[in-house]
Amino acid sequence: MGFRPLHDRVVVRRLESEEKTAGGIIIPDTAKEKPMEGEVVSVGNGARNDKGDVVALDLKAGDRVLFGKWSGTEVKIDGEELLIMKESDIMGVIEG
Repeated sequence: MGFRPLHDRVVVRRLESEEKTAGGIIIPDTAKEKPMEGEVVSVGNGARNDKGDVVALDLKAGDRVLFGKWSGTEVKIDGEELLIMKESDIMGVIEG
C-alpha cells in the first residue's frame, strides 16, 4: 500500500461480520450492520506531547481492534475500502 497515516492516526480494515445468526438465520446484506472490529493496516509515527516529543502509538500493523460504530473516515485506497481514525477512537486490542 502506498499510504502512511500521519501523527496518531491509524488505517483499519473492517473484518467481515457473520452472515448467519446463532440460530442459523441468514442475514441479507441490506440488514447487516457494519462491523466494529478490524485489523490495523498501518500506523502513524505518534502524537507530540506538551514538550514536543513524539509519543509512539500503542498499536501496530496486524492488531485486531474494536472501535466505535461511527468512528473513522471511510476511504478507498488501491481499490480497498479502509478506515482512517485516531488512535483514541479505538477502544481496545483483541488478544488471543
